[in-house]
Amino acid sequence: MKAKSLLGLREKSTLKEIKNKYKNLMKKWHPDKHTQNYEKATQMSMDINDAYKTILEYCNAYEYPLDEQSIKDATYTPQEWWNNKFGQHNNNNI
Repeated sequence: MKAKSLLGLREKSTLKEIKNKYKNLMKKWHPDKHTQNYEKATQMSMDINDAYKTILEYCNAYEYPLDEQSIKDATYTPQEWWNNKFGQHNNNNI
């Protein structure tokens, strides 16, 4: 996704990370800081704003499962995930 790349986002990013990336890029590319290349900075600012808008629209349209089992599944510890996936391992049989 072009918006993800432009904002420099990881494959899985939190809303806080998205907002921080946006703020930092807007500070970096603000046209007032680029008097030598005002047009490029203006274009970059518009592109960053468009990418941010696209990502937020995606986040707002995404449906989050709020049932108890989905929340539990999303917050497993590594050991709980392993036990759920493969069953409990009895160390006495090794």
